[in-house]
Amino acid sequence: MKIAFQMDPIGPVDINADSTFRLAEEAQARGHELFYYTPDKLSFQEGRVTALGQSLRVQRVAGDHAILGEMEEVDLADFDVVWLRQDPPFDMFYITTTHLLDRIHPKTLVVNDPFWVRNFPEKLLVLNFPELTPPTTIARDLGTIRAFKEKHGDVILKPLYGNGGAGVFRLDANDRNLSSLYELFSGFSREPLIVQKFLPAVSKGDKRVILVDGEPVGAINRVPAAGETRSNMHVGGRPEKVALTDRDLEICAAIGPVLKEKGQVFVGIDVIGDWLTEINVTSPTGIQELERFDGVNIAEKIWQAIEARRA
Repeated sequence: MKIAFQMDPIGPVDINADSTFRLAEEAQARGHELFYYTPDKLSFQEGRVTALGQSLRVQRVAGDHAILGEMEEVDLADFDVVWLRQDPPFDMFYITTTHLLDRIHPKTLVVNDPFWVRNFPEKLLVLNFPELTPPTTIARDLGTIRAFKEKHGDVILKPLYGNGGAGVFRLDANDRNLSSLYELFSGFSREPLIVQKFLPAVSKGDKRVILVDGEPVGAINRVPAAGETRSNMHVGGRPEKVALTDRDLEICAAIGPVLKEKGQVFVGIDVIGDWLTEINVTSPTGIQELERFDGVNIAEKIWQAIEARRA
């Protein structure tokens, strides 16, 4: 197959952690032809969806991991699969790329399905499953946020469309910074904030469960660094081996059919204790860590699901 990766610049990626690199590596091993472009090079031109990019070969050599061809413009309708893999923020630029990719899907299979990526933002899709999630409020109004904090005492406040742990604050019962943080966020963004009841179980880890075509294939635990609330690995969280619990499987059974039906082939959910906190569909990570811990080729499972859909 002809495979295009729409992703952030490939040069700086960590070849031992980046999930997109691992997907490209596995695709290459399966004999597929690779092409790479950044989202700013995606265009709509008189009825055609095009991308300016380069042919790609990958190798597991740090600093020399991407062998790129000459820059060329391609018609994405000529490809079998396009991977939507740039990281958030989930802003209008990101949303526009999903609208453009909608125009070639499903004749060209876009993974994950861009229509539902656009309509399933990480922190909003969980609202469909209130029985699985901690108490949550999404609001722009400071009074509403303050009332939620007064009710629950210890809360997590974060941007609705952020990622990677950026802008995540824990406000305990004695904290006096809510108004200041609200002024800070509202000063540069018109978006609402999301506030959730703090889950003390996060000290034991924030579990990332990987689902492929709606089925759980494994999990890693991300343990916050000492003195940190956030468990994201690029802010110091430590990955460790962990097994799926009965509660994890219950959560996956509830959300998996929806993810599969809506074309969300590769999804990473976040589970703290017994609670689902996020469903990551934009650019989930965790493949390489899970493969090292469990000795299972997760990238192969993802490509098998894609190949089955193309067939």
